[in-house]
Amino acid sequence: MVTRAPISRSVVRRFVGGPDTASAVAVAAALIGRGLTVSLDHLGEDTTERRHADAVAAAYLDLLQHLEAAQLTERLGLLTARAEVSVKLSAVGQALPGDGEKIALEHARAICAEARRVGATVTLDMEDHTTTDSTLEILRQLRVEFPETGAVLQAYLHRTETDCRDLSYGGSRVRLCKGAYREPASIAYQKKQEVDLSYVRCINALVAGDGYPMFATHDPRLLSIAADRATARRVTAFEFQMLYGIRPEEQRRLATAGHTVRVYVPYGSQWYGYLMRRLAERPANLAFFGRALLSKG
Repeated sequence: MVTRAPISRSVVRRFVGGPDTASAVAVAAALIGRGLTVSLDHLGEDTTERRHADAVAAAYLDLLQHLEAAQLTERLGLLTARAEVSVKLSAVGQALPGDGEKIALEHARAICAEARRVGATVTLDMEDHTTTDSTLEILRQLRVEFPETGAVLQAYLHRTETDCRDLSYGGSRVRLCKGAYREPASIAYQKKQEVDLSYVRCINALVAGDGYPMFATHDPRLLSIAADRATARRVTAFEFQMLYGIRPEEQRRLATAGHTVRVYVPYGSQWYGYLMRRLAERPANLAFFGRALLSKG
């Protein structure tokens, strides 16, 4: 019903890359054809059964093989690639009882190996604060063999400025986003201004280091600050990241200006749960998607 109704259908088509691998690859091809790069996220977080974790990992392997067959995998340097996949560790077993972290690490290692083989990269998505330490530990273990594995840090957490400094070493890819989950005041900044100020402090920490910053934001002011701070520190290796369907004209403008712009494309049969969670977790998300629907820029 949601995919057929005119209003909700437009939401799905604009913000979700489709229900299956074929549609995700088609979206990736179109974006890459416009001079953009992509990060594909197979939806299905908070896995509670081993068979589901295995299925999500297999879906990523299948996606990488299809990206290779479509000739969309191309390394842009030692650390970056035209196409990458974003993996939520909770989707590949992190929360399973007993050996959940071990299972997630095994799945993530297999995905990283296949990504390297086809010429793509992997970034580990960050989820709610209860998983932060576990995710960073799995990242540390993966980077022993796959140093190109990307990290994600969320500016609204009080701890993130320190994490940015810790992860801004040479060869480290770090995506900095604001954060989308509902978190308590003891853990995270609650006001937009506080989050924005934290984001700027985190920008400063990343450009002061030797890593590869990836600035994930749609905020024009933060985009400008990130570019200015990178220029001031003579940092030439960095990229901007935006969600699929959000400010597409700005994505193309930045790419035309010579910046690397990566579009985050969620896809898969569990798109409905993803979209509803994002709208429900924080009231600001509803207004955010609403404004995006009313604007092409």
